[in-house]
Amino acid sequence: QLELSESGGGLVQAGGSLRLSCAALGNSFSSYIMAWFRQAPGKEREFVAAATSGSSTTYADSVKGRFTISRDNAKNTVELQMNSLKPEDTAVYFCAAATYHSYRLGRYEYWGQGTQVTVSS
Repeated sequence: QLELSESGGGLVQAGGSLRLSCAALGNSFSSYIMAWFRQAPGKEREFVAAATSGSSTTYADSVKGRFTISRDNAKNTVELQMNSLKPEDTAVYFCAAATYHSYRLGRYEYWGQGTQVTVSS
């Protein structure tokens, strides 16, 4: 069981940077695949990035080269460094976690409440 809480969202101009953080409360954080999703106004939720316990990472094509996901298993945190932000990055960003079992079934079991990222200009 995990409880996830995102922070670090805000308003930034196009080309700027933000760093999102997700804190996990619960057991066996290192056993989960951690990921970031986002949902823009009027659009469906989309995958952004994911990291295994060993910090193998994967990214959506739309953010490759601009966003970096990282995790610290000792601190039970996962972060998303977002650079070269574009207006189309505007969305609510969600932290999510999946056991390897649920991941193989295509499901993320735990979700945070989300943090708003707004990119202007």
